[in-house]
This record gives sequence, C-alpha cells and structure tokens, in this order.
Amino acid sequence: MNESLYAHIKTLPPLPESIAKIQAICSDPNSSIADLARIVETDPMLTANLLKAANSPLYGFSREIKTLAQAVSLFGMATVRGFALAGAVRSTLQFDLTPYGIDLETFAKLSQEQNALIVRWYSQVSRAMLEVLSPAAFLTGIGRVIMSQEIIRSGRQQEFIKLTGEQGLVEAEKQFFGVSYQEVSAAVFRHWRFEQELVDAIDYSRDPLSAPASFKAYACALSVVQSAVSIPDGITDESAKIAGRQAISYGLSGDLFDKAIVAFLK
Repeated sequence: MNESLYAHIKTLPPLPESIAKIQAICSDPNSSIADLARIVETDPMLTANLLKAANSPLYGFSREIKTLAQAVSLFGMATVRGFALAGAVRSTLQFDLTPYGIDLETFAKLSQEQNALIVRWYSQVSRAMLEVLSPAAFLTGIGRVIMSQEIIRSGRQQEFIKLTGEQGLVEAEKQFFGVSYQEVSAAVFRHWRFEQELVDAIDYSRDPLSAPASFKAYACALSVVQSAVSIPDGITDESAKIAGRQAISYGLSGDLFDKAIVAFLK
C-alpha cells in the first residue's frame, strides 16, 4: 500500500495557475493586501468562501463583513492563502472519504476548524508564525484523501473500518499503510513544490518532538490542533482537554490555547 500511495502522488496534476500567482504575492515582501484582493476577486468561488467564513462564528469577527477587501484585510495574507490552497486542492483531487465515514463538506468543515483554531490561538502568540501555521492547518488532512482513494481502490474498505473501530483511526492508518497521514500530506505538497518550511511542519506534526529545532514549534502547534479537531466530530470537550494537556507538555502557551478553545466553543 505504501508504494501505491507514492505512485499515486506522482501522478497528481498541477494546481491551477491562479494558485501560483497567490503564492508569489504572499511570498513577496513588497506585495500588499490590495494586491492579493485583486487576484482573489477573479475567483468567484474563493470570494464567496472567504465572505461566508468571515461571517461565520468560527473566526469570531465582531461585525458583519460585507466586502472582499474587508475579509482579506481581517484574515491576512496567510489565511487567505490557506483558503485558496484548500479550495484548489479540493478541485484538483477526487474526494471519496467513505472509509473515514465523512463527506467532502465535513472534511472541508474540519479543515476550516483547524485553521480557525490555530488563527485564534497564534494571533495571541505569534502572528508571524501564522504564515506557515495557517495554510498548514488547512492542508494537513489532505493525506487522508489520498489514503482513502487507495483503500477504495484496493477493495479493503471494510477491513480498514474494522481496524479503525478496534485500534482508533491513527493507529489503523499506520498499520494499514505503514505511514501516517501527515507523511502522505507532506509528500503531496513536496510533489507540488510547496516551500520546505510548510512541508516539514506538516511532516513532523506526527512526531513534533523529533523535529529539528528550527521548526519544532510549528510542528508542535499543528499536532495540538490536529488532536483538538477529531474525525468526525470536530472540537469536543474531550478532544479540547486532550489537546490542552498536549500543548502544556510541548511547552506551548496552554493558557492562550485554553482561551482560544473557550472562545471557539461559545
């Protein structure tokens, strides 16, 4: 199964050209929010998704957001980039998450919950780190899309579902494939030539304490958010407690994480 996964990744088509433009703007220190808004407004679906998210309770904005310029300004470049990348990936890949017991809408919702939580948390810790953490939180679950396709292709759905019930999802994935979903996600974004820092943060979020010092904090934060947002229920009281203890064990800002969770669950 491992070899089949990586062979599949090598056949993935490139992302749309508009994503390359957004990537270029977000990586250019001389670019502005206005430059990004001009690119985003050419994509009606992305514009609609940004305005819908800005007016949802997930991000906790205090007023109604009526214009794209407002939404882009409030979210910032990193989060807008995350929305764009997530949308492009969903339009590029075939989604059938039956082995995971969820549909595309639920997958998108869980990805957005991860992003919203990391944004609420790290807006109080380090906004600079959100340049990596925000898109990574959106994208880290993509490996499961590839895994699901391989499970279906092999005709072993019931075997995987049974294993999940016996051992839990993460252990079932490792036993079934020999790799974690984070490693598969990292391989996908390596194939698409994403920046190394983002790829490594996703890759090492499976075992953040083994990450090199230069991006260990990123991997630890992603790991906490992954624990908080469970499949299929999202953030629950129990998953929030587990994630909070994990944040403290990693030496992260547990009090600010708890504050973000409380605001999120209101």
